[in-house]
Amino acid sequence: MLGRMADFLSLGLNPQLQRACDALGYDGPTPIQEKTIPLLLGGHDVLGIAQTGTGKTAAYVLPLLMQCKYAQGQNPRALILAPTRELVMQIYTVMQDLAQFTDLRFLALYGGLGPKTQIQAIENGIDILVSTPGRFLELYRKEVIVVKELKHLVLDEADKMMDMGFMPQIRQILEVIPYKKRQNALFSATFPERVENLSHEFLEFPHKIEITPQATPASQVKQFVFDAPNLKTKINALEYFLQNPEFERVMIFCRSKEVANQVEKYLARKVLSESQVRVIHSNKGQNTRINAMQQFREGLVRVLVTTDVASRGIDIPKVSHVINFDVPLIYEDYVHRIGRTGRAAEIGESITFVTLAERYHWAKIESIIQQKIDIEPLPSAIYEEDTPFLERQDMLRAVDDQRKREDPDFKGAFHEKKHKSRPKSSTNSNQKSSSKTSSSRGKTKSASKFRSNTSSIKKKR
Repeated sequence: MLGRMADFLSLGLNPQLQRACDALGYDGPTPIQEKTIPLLLGGHDVLGIAQTGTGKTAAYVLPLLMQCKYAQGQNPRALILAPTRELVMQIYTVMQDLAQFTDLRFLALYGGLGPKTQIQAIENGIDILVSTPGRFLELYRKEVIVVKELKHLVLDEADKMMDMGFMPQIRQILEVIPYKKRQNALFSATFPERVENLSHEFLEFPHKIEITPQATPASQVKQFVFDAPNLKTKINALEYFLQNPEFERVMIFCRSKEVANQVEKYLARKVLSESQVRVIHSNKGQNTRINAMQQFREGLVRVLVTTDVASRGIDIPKVSHVINFDVPLIYEDYVHRIGRTGRAAEIGESITFVTLAERYHWAKIESIIQQKIDIEPLPSAIYEEDTPFLERQDMLRAVDDQRKREDPDFKGAFHEKKHKSRPKSSTNSNQKSSSKTSSSRGKTKSASKFRSNTSSIKKKR
C-alpha cells in the first residue's frame, strides 16, 4: 500500500486525492497518468493521444481536482467537454470517486431531459462542469453559465466530436470563454488531420503525449474474424456463441438502430430471456439508456446490443466479449468497439462477422490497425444458410461500387453485361429504352421486396 501511495504522491497529488486512489484500489499510475499529471499540474497545455482503456480520464481529472482544491465562489472554474451523454456520465462518475474526500462541487450537463434541475445546481454554485457541447451552449445562451472564471478547459474524445459534427459548436464555445491564462488539454484516441488542426487553434505550445500508435487495438484483446455469407448466418452464429457460458458479459455492435433493434428482439425471443438482453442507441430515451447501461455494468444483464453510441469512453468492467455483428464504416470505431473488452489488464476477445460486401471495409481496418487478421470459416457447428438471390445481388452491387471508388475507370460487372448485349439498330435501341423503363420499375419493386424479405428474415429467426 505504501508503495502505491508513494507512486501517486511522487506525481504531486495531495493526500486527499491519494487517499481516494488508494480506496479505489489503483495499483499506481498508468503510463498516460504518469506522463500527463505532472505536466498539467505544472500549468502546461497537453495533447494526449491514447487508446481507450489506458486511464486517460483520471489523467486529467486528478490534476483538475488538485488545481481547484476546494469549493470556492459561485461560477465554474473548469470545463470538460465530451461528445456523448454516456461519456459525460462516465467522466462524472470517475470525478465523484476521485473527489470523495474533498468538498468540490461538480455537475454533469447533457440533453435528453429538462434543464431545470441542472440550472438550479449551477445557481447553487459549481466548481467543475462536465458537459456535451450542445447543452453547454444552450445554458450559456440562457445566461445561466458564467464563464469569466474558467481557467481550465479539457476536450475529451476530440476525434469523435469531429465525426459527430460538433466542430462549429466547439468553435463557438472557444469564442465565448476567456483565453488569457487558461490551461487547455485535448485528448483523442486517434490523431487525424482535423484533430491536428484543432490542436493548433486550441492549444498553446502543447506537450504531446502519445502512449500507443494511433488506432492500435488494446494488446490484451484477442481478435477473431469470421466469414459470414449472409444475414441469417450471422444470426445463427450469434446464437451459437451465446450458448457458450464463457460469453459472460457481451456487447454486440450493429451498424444501425434498425438492425440493433431486430437483433435484440431475436435474442430476447429465441436465445436468452428478455431480462438478459438490452438495446441502446440514439433513439432510446435518456432514462432507458442510463438504466440499461447500469444494469449491464452491474452484471444484471448479460448482453448489451448497441450502435457506436457506446463504443467510446464507456468504462464497463469485465466485458468478456465484443461481437461486431456489422463491420463499422468509420474504421477507427473498430478500435473503440473492441476496446470495451480487455480493460484494466484483463484478457478479452472480439469477434467480427464479415460478408462479401464488408471485406473491402475490413481490409481498410487492417490497414489502419496495422495488423493482418485472417478471415476464418465459421465453426462447423454453425449452420450456413444459402444467401437469397436478392441479398447476393445487393452485395455484388456494393462490391462494384467499392471497386469503382478505388478505380474510376472500372465500369462494374453489371455495366459490362448490359453493354455486351446492346443492339446497334435504332429500332432495337428504342425498344430497349422502353424495356429499360419497365425494368427500372421492376428493379424498384425488387428492391422493395428485398427490404421486406430481409426484415422478415430477421423477424423469423
